[in-house]
Amino acid sequence: MPLQPRERDLPKIPGALRFYQITSVITGVLLLLLCGEVLLKVYYGLEIEMGGAFGFLAFVPAGTVLAINISLGLLIVHGWFYVVYLLSIFRIWSLMRWNIGWLLLMALGGVIPFLSFFLEVRIVRKARTQISSRIGANTPNAHQAEVEPSH
Repeated sequence: MPLQPRERDLPKIPGALRFYQITSVITGVLLLLLCGEVLLKVYYGLEIEMGGAFGFLAFVPAGTVLAINISLGLLIVHGWFYVVYLLSIFRIWSLMRWNIGWLLLMALGGVIPFLSFFLEVRIVRKARTQISSRIGANTPNAHQAEVEPSH
């Protein structure tokens, strides 16, 4: 029988799930932007510059950025936000007491394009189903509840 969340952890799970949903979507969007930036740099030899001689935002040849390098900034932001994403998945994983495979799968969501979007839906559904079955198992059914006679 798989492990179930501890009774004392049940109130913490909805907030942890919401934080996971937010970090999952942000990480997924940043990863897609990063993939676009890498393709732009590899296939076209361009980087994105902000505030340079060519205007507010401009594509310039790779290695010639003189102002703010948006391409480099995107790499850094995704890297740091991936750490926040890892913290959010570790929290869900530890609260739900799932096996290590789920942790590894969720961690891949931040490095495989589009995976975080699919996993976000699946993980939240899995957790909510598990919690509702846990709560439903702890409360008596309506037909089992005793009713006091009225006088």
